[in-house]
Amino acid sequence: MSVADALWRFPSAMMAWRNLGRNRMRTALAALGIVIGVVAISSLGMAGVALQQQATSNLGSLTNQVSVSAGQDSDYDGVTEDQVEEIRSIITDAEVIPQKSNSTTVSSRGQEAYVSVTGVTNAAALYDVTSGEAPERLQTGALISNSTARELGLELGDPVEYDGHLYRITGLIDSSSGFGPGGGRGELVIPISGLADQEHYDSVTIIAADGDAATEISETLDEHFNTDGRDEEEILRVSSYASTQDTINSFLNTLQLALLGIGGISLVVASVAILNVMLMSTVERRGEIGVLRAVGIRRGEVLRMILTEATFLGTLGGLVGAGCSLVVGAVMFQLVVGDPTGVLQWASARYLLYGFAFAVFASVLSGIYPAWKAANDSPVEALRG
Repeated sequence: MSVADALWRFPSAMMAWRNLGRNRMRTALAALGIVIGVVAISSLGMAGVALQQQATSNLGSLTNQVSVSAGQDSDYDGVTEDQVEEIRSIITDAEVIPQKSNSTTVSSRGQEAYVSVTGVTNAAALYDVTSGEAPERLQTGALISNSTARELGLELGDPVEYDGHLYRITGLIDSSSGFGPGGGRGELVIPISGLADQEHYDSVTIIAADGDAATEISETLDEHFNTDGRDEEEILRVSSYASTQDTINSFLNTLQLALLGIGGISLVVASVAILNVMLMSTVERRGEIGVLRAVGIRRGEVLRMILTEATFLGTLGGLVGAGCSLVVGAVMFQLVVGDPTGVLQWASARYLLYGFAFAVFASVLSGIYPAWKAANDSPVEALRG
């Protein structure tokens, strides 16, 4: 059954469909403008979602971590043992992991790599491994970044040397997880006893239950160590990645609104094209509309006919645009996130609905003036013209 056969019971819709078919090239060009507008809105909206998911993925589990280091007003060049114990006495519902750090050059088979060295006890709480294990009590052995191991040709069980001591590799760290102290370099993780010559801890990481708990812990420690009556000093620098996530989300939300605004401009331009198509169509069919009015067709029916034409244009362009946007969105999610199915999640799929709804709304809005003009034209003047 054709669309025309399905609409035979609705005269205004039937006539609107036939009128669009009279000049198919002009109808196609008008619908193309709508398609471009919908693709712009939907694709840019989904691009914002993909960027937000990528940022969240890069932060990973760091949003529930609090980092503590010596502040600018501290009398020590690190976090002291007494301060670590004081932190543990204040924070009883989170894991407190002190760390010492250094840097060195690791060599193997004639190749060298500069890595940061981290001394820690509970390696399992801070590091994800691609192979091997990260023990909760790291007393022997070492972990090394997967990328550094590939660069040097190292495998599990191979020895690495630091400060005259040999450590067997027990785990390969996932190079893409977290932000280690190496600032993008490879990382070698050894038992904290391997850095016993350093008196103080370089940093302390606190693993909270979630981002909200991390923010609360950060505020509690900052108030305890850095506020003395009315004076504020930075004895310990306390930072939470949860606040970083909030900042990134705020920026990406603003960026997303800007992208949607740019896409909206495209659809407004398409609406002007539909307005032009509707006006030209009513001018060309002025005599026909005059005949309809003369034989008793009421203004409301003419009004519905023109508005239905605009609705058909918006619906057709919106559907095609949504289909194209779905393909574009899947490609973007594959490139940015690595998972094309992310486009089907409501956070991104809703922009397909927004684009389609905006297309229909803009088309109907563009058809109001031509419909009003055609419906209120005098039958005598229309026939004479």
